[in-house]
Amino acid sequence: MKMKYWTLFGCLALGLWGLGKSVQACTGISLTAKDGSHVVARTIEWGGSNLHSSYVIVPRGYTQQSYTPDGKKNGMTFTARYGFVGLAVESEEFVVEGLNEKGLSAGLFYFPNYGAYPPYDAQQNAKNIADMQLVSFILGNCQNVDQVQNLLQQVRVVSIDPRASTVHWRFTEPSGRQVVVEIVNGETRFYENKLGVLTNSPGFEWQLTNLNNYVNLYAGSAATRSFGGIELKSIGAGSAMLGIPGDVTPPSRFVRAAFYQTTAPQVDSAHQAVLQGFQILNNFDIPIGTEFSAGEPVTDIPSATQWTAAADLQNLKIYYRTMYNSAIRCIDLRTIDFARVHYQTAPLDRVTEQPVTVLSIQ
Repeated sequence: MKMKYWTLFGCLALGLWGLGKSVQACTGISLTAKDGSHVVARTIEWGGSNLHSSYVIVPRGYTQQSYTPDGKKNGMTFTARYGFVGLAVESEEFVVEGLNEKGLSAGLFYFPNYGAYPPYDAQQNAKNIADMQLVSFILGNCQNVDQVQNLLQQVRVVSIDPRASTVHWRFTEPSGRQVVVEIVNGETRFYENKLGVLTNSPGFEWQLTNLNNYVNLYAGSAATRSFGGIELKSIGAGSAMLGIPGDVTPPSRFVRAAFYQTTAPQVDSAHQAVLQGFQILNNFDIPIGTEFSAGEPVTDIPSATQWTAAADLQNLKIYYRTMYNSAIRCIDLRTIDFARVHYQTAPLDRVTEQPVTVLSIQ
């Protein structure tokens, strides 16, 4: 059994969060509709292989145990007080995005080279929880951000495999309050995220500071002006954002997401905000090939952006679309009786090919 766990961990560490060159990226945004509803949306990228993503329905009272670097399930045991729906990668236990029945949203984002968890201590396994299982732990036990902050002070986050990268998290409550959690030098740090944007490294504070480098950008077109005896005119719409970074690095995606989010018109309802979120995040799809050098073998998947998700915190709905099917699918938590439903999981896509509808023209 131990060999089975280590095989899984090794694949995860060297694959999803590991040491390879492929794109490991996530972009998160937040939107508020005129009716006061709050929506969070995000992408998840990995260009190295298919993440075999699934959705998971977790009922109240469901108990899990954390993996540890020992290669065993001998970490903290935790039981869900609240039911939730999660989107998982590689293993159904590794939920990286989810929404619970109280409207709390939680998401995990890749955070290489800047985070550092406390040293693993097997003597504290009753408090040790794997970073890849923290989303499940929080969704099952918290209703709001204050409870998240209190609970995180009582646990020790560990990496499943020492070769793997660290991650950071965002937690959003129905009021719209959002915090980013990073563990640096073994210390858990909380940041109020009033902007509502998150990508990857460097740390969240640095990303906010970096926005000041783009203070000249604004929506619309730049004004015509005289210059050395000639007249300079905009050559196309949107010229006031000329210079916004277009590459796929985390700082550039953070800047782009911040400007696209804040310049988006406020829509009337949560449903419209969900659709708007998917439209904005279209700009962050990473095509396969961009992360591979010339001559390197390219992964046989349609996109490095394997799926995009959104959560409506007021109406308790979680949405997703994938690299294999761009149709938006929805799970309505209000239709689930979390006191009676059984734990269950299913792949995000049962058919791994984009459906195409042929129109009949007469």
